[in-house]
Amino acid sequence: MKTLETERLNLTMFTMNDAQELYDYAKNPNVGPHAGWAPHKSPEESAEIIRSLLIPTEAWAIRVKGEGKVVGIISLEPDRLRPDADSRELGYNLAEDHWGHGYMTEAAKEVLRFAFCELHLKQVGICTSKVNFRSQRIIEKCGFVYEGTLRRTYLTYDGSLRDSMVFSILKEEWEDKH
Repeated sequence: MKTLETERLNLTMFTMNDAQELYDYAKNPNVGPHAGWAPHKSPEESAEIIRSLLIPTEAWAIRVKGEGKVVGIISLEPDRLRPDADSRELGYNLAEDHWGHGYMTEAAKEVLRFAFCELHLKQVGICTSKVNFRSQRIIEKCGFVYEGTLRRTYLTYDGSLRDSMVFSILKEEWEDKH
């Protein structure tokens, strides 16, 4: 994947040099559990996540222009609900001290543009939990359509199953808004 840029953000591919900056925000217990993953326990764990998960899926590191450090992740992963539909699943998280500034909506809109205009995908899906209201708001601002809730379908880091609210946006729906 290539580097993407918005008015306020640079979205770059992860490297192993990003481990400390990822750990700095991913250790916060208010960040990961909303997405179903445990807070990171060490910079070494963050490095392993970069090596085994983020580099292979070509996830972008979110960096605020002028700051330079990693403040979040955004990715287009294989769509597990639509494996044969020319679709990817959007995923993201953001450092708590950067919440409420519109950064994730800005990043998500650019990744959707990339998905439809450069990857030529037919649709993009996204799932979130019923209690992740911040994520639901981003999903709404990006124009996704609610499809329904799958009950007890997502296994979280603590072994519990959570409901997943399922959304998607079709290429033609995105084009109608742009």
